[in-house]
Amino acid sequence: MDKEYLIKKWLDDELTETEAEQFRGLEEAGFYEEILKEAKRFKGDVQVKVGSFESLNQKIVERKSPSVNWLKVVSSMAAVFLVAFSIYTFIDRDEINTFATYSRQQETITLPDNSIVSLNEASQLEYNLSQWDDQRILQLQGEAFFDVEKGKRFEVNTAFGKVSVLGTEFNVLSRDESFEVTCYEGLVSVSYNNKEEQLPAGTQLTIIAGKAIKTDVVIAAPVWLHQKSIFENAPLQDVFMELGKQYDIDVQFEYNGKQRFTGVFEHDNLENALKSLTQPFNLTYKINDDQKVVVINGKD
Repeated sequence: MDKEYLIKKWLDDELTETEAEQFRGLEEAGFYEEILKEAKRFKGDVQVKVGSFESLNQKIVERKSPSVNWLKVVSSMAAVFLVAFSIYTFIDRDEINTFATYSRQQETITLPDNSIVSLNEASQLEYNLSQWDDQRILQLQGEAFFDVEKGKRFEVNTAFGKVSVLGTEFNVLSRDESFEVTCYEGLVSVSYNNKEEQLPAGTQLTIIAGKAIKTDVVIAAPVWLHQKSIFENAPLQDVFMELGKQYDIDVQFEYNGKQRFTGVFEHDNLENALKSLTQPFNLTYKINDDQKVVVINGKD
């Protein structure tokens, strides 16, 4: 019996038992049936329905096609389905989760493996949820503290380098021209500029302008988690600029000192923070109504 005739009646679900047996004997029958089977399972935003023979034939008549090749019709259906299914699968495979914080905002994120990320202000973190079971990879801009559950390799990529662990606690800062990694528990591997450093617990690697410095740390967690900023021998004006970021204020200076500061200021009380920075250097300050702080010499 003619193959196109069988395909036509199969599309209309009008095969007799004898014809159905002949259709199943076609070399391509399994392929055609699989197409319709998968089409029914396909879950996209648009429902796909295979038209009847009459509707297909009517469209063809309207276009004044002199003859119909039903093998081509089914093949075209297969091509459309496969393209749509491929697009759906591709989109599903790239489900990106993105988290972002603004000035003076922090966020705690629980990852699919129950690892915890504390995202500091003005930072962004993203990862591919669909591929998480195969590879635990995140992209970071800004600063975050990671408490990682043991499992497959865990990677944090930044603009300046990559941090890799299996399970540990560590902090990553990647902002402006600074790249800093601190390991608080376990072992951290840091890759940068075609180099690799191993950081055991209690060590910190700081890279500024391509120069790497490894130091020891004695605290158990980053101070920013406790709403504080800590400094060691930092230029005082740089410390004031950080205070401006934390409190979203403009800091101006009416002195030309070159003091350096070692200590801490808190993030939840501006007056206390200003006192901790000015009093040790015989400086004073005034807060204007337009969210501006002016730092001046104590004698003025």
